[in-house]
Amino acid sequence: MTKTGFFWDEKCFWHAGGNYAGNLPVGGLVQPLAAGGLPENPETKRRLKNLMDVTGLTGALHTQTAHKADRDMLARVHPTTFLDEFKRVSDTGGGELGLRTPFGQGGYEIAALSAGLSVAALEAVLKGHVDNAYALSRPPGHHCLPDFPNGFCLLANLAIAIRNAQSKGLAKRFVVLDWDVHHGNGTEAIFIEDPDVLTISIHQERNYPTDTGDAEVRGEGAGAGANMNIPLPPGAGHATYLEAMERLVIPAIRTHEPDVIVIACGYDAALIDPLSCMLATADTFRQLTRMVMELADDLCEGRLMMAHEGGYSEVYVPFCGHAVLEEMSGAKIYAADPLADTFNARQPNERMVGVFSDLITELRDFFNVK
Repeated sequence: MTKTGFFWDEKCFWHAGGNYAGNLPVGGLVQPLAAGGLPENPETKRRLKNLMDVTGLTGALHTQTAHKADRDMLARVHPTTFLDEFKRVSDTGGGELGLRTPFGQGGYEIAALSAGLSVAALEAVLKGHVDNAYALSRPPGHHCLPDFPNGFCLLANLAIAIRNAQSKGLAKRFVVLDWDVHHGNGTEAIFIEDPDVLTISIHQERNYPTDTGDAEVRGEGAGAGANMNIPLPPGAGHATYLEAMERLVIPAIRTHEPDVIVIACGYDAALIDPLSCMLATADTFRQLTRMVMELADDLCEGRLMMAHEGGYSEVYVPFCGHAVLEEMSGAKIYAADPLADTFNARQPNERMVGVFSDLITELRDFFNVK
């Protein structure tokens, strides 16, 4: 069985923000929800860990925590002025520095721990301590710009992990594949001029942010050609995700020849997620994981690391995450998807799948994928 590292910490579940309804702060005509708080709440991730404990999957993994990412690690991505202000606000009761990123007292330390889980997971893979690894990072990170947190993301977890690995000479060429339903604008911005880091984002077009994620953004300067955005229309569904992987993502990664593949693993493309309309299922994420593992085996000795990003259905995220970790570990521990029959019946019809396939063909021609 594959040796899979699982990096998590109870303290990451204690991150708390202000009172939101969906992604809108309450007030005026926006009525508070019964549960209160951000859609990015601890329950989706906690319930994933709970399900793993109940099925026994946790026991099949190499489970551990990590140290907080230290100041030097954070400063490889974030300006010291931003870090100083984040720490000051955190120490004085919390607040909000960017857009939709509220945090409470001690939020700086929890965010640094979340980043530290990703740092440790990537290091463990690159040093050969585990075959692959999963970081249950919270708060998430892929929207965070160097000096502007947004979209529930306070620090750029995966970028911090990659810059740390680069600084230690642990690897040279990286791929970041982001299948969170929202565009990975922070990761894109941080690596936009880095030719050694290929960033790929599969996302619902114009979801969040509404002004980034266009296919025309291919990288800048030395990084020209090292960024690929795959914006999909709402309702694209299971088959379209797999086709995008087969015809766009896998050829691009093969061309880049990475030393390790890193996944920004959001589950908010799932069918009943409140912040998307994409119709993916737990099996979608299972098959995406299987495909990327086979690719990693072929290209980089199986080196694969994932960090948890979005996903806001407390009911369904646990089954999506469990499916991914079943595949990563090769464990013969199975959590049946209780919604599989219903969600399979709601997939796009054959005509719409053909329309989406034509879009993939157009993108393939645009990217000149071989």
